[in-house]
Amino acid sequence: MVTRASGDDYIVLYAEDHGYGVENGQVFNWTDSFCHRMASGKGPRVAPDVAAVPMFASAPVTEQVQVAAYVGVPLTQSDGTLFGTLCAIDPTPKPMGLELEQPLLELMAGMLSTILAAELRVADISRRAERAESEALRDDLTGLYNRRGWERLMAAEEARCQRYGHPACVLIVDLDQLKRVNDMNGHAAGDEYIRRSTRAIRQAVRQQDIVARVGGDEFAVLAVECDRPAGETLRHRIEESLEREDLPASIGLAVRDPSKGLGHAVDCADRAMYEKKRLRKT
Repeated sequence: MVTRASGDDYIVLYAEDHGYGVENGQVFNWTDSFCHRMASGKGPRVAPDVAAVPMFASAPVTEQVQVAAYVGVPLTQSDGTLFGTLCAIDPTPKPMGLELEQPLLELMAGMLSTILAAELRVADISRRAERAESEALRDDLTGLYNRRGWERLMAAEEARCQRYGHPACVLIVDLDQLKRVNDMNGHAAGDEYIRRSTRAIRQAVRQQDIVARVGGDEFAVLAVECDRPAGETLRHRIEESLEREDLPASIGLAVRDPSKGLGHAVDCADRAMYEKKRLRKT
């Protein structure tokens, strides 16, 4: 397997399965795994007999699947931080001579880490190119991406999430008072209200995030390479930025589930936004 360690998630990016039923995109608990213990230096990189390694024998994963032999080496990013692992498991113990293969495994992991770092740099360049190509898909009033631009960029980011296991968050922002402003002061005032909201949201998001106007009073934010704690921080910043400008809004947040994708996260964020709006009215 080639895996990605992301927060509490242990995501399978590629699996060559021979009976365990492990599939690409499957998610396990990182702290339950042998790889977590190996990467933190609490277990060996090669264990021909897992039962002889107390730290592995007591791992929760042994209650889920039969594992008698294990090999694993870290995969690192260009800055040296952990990306994930190259690993394998087997239901039967192996000869002790398996330990002699560790240098080869580490060489393979080093080569894969180098390739991975290059791919991630290319992916970042591709992301910027996609946004440049989507300049025509902008909303005239706000200058943000319109719904077509949003859907195109979200599909491209989903492909990257699937390949590299990147985390991502989706936020849906609905302006609570736009209809009231339009009814009381006319659509010109409503347009200015939307432009002020756009400026407030832009000031709060990160440079790499995607912001779109997807409806009359609705905005969407795709926070790329962003886990739940960072997503909650981002939501708080957007709320504060809008409140400073006296622009009340309901904001729904959802984190991408690796097994369900960004489309499901959008639906979840939308439902969370409507629940916030309902509670604000009661």
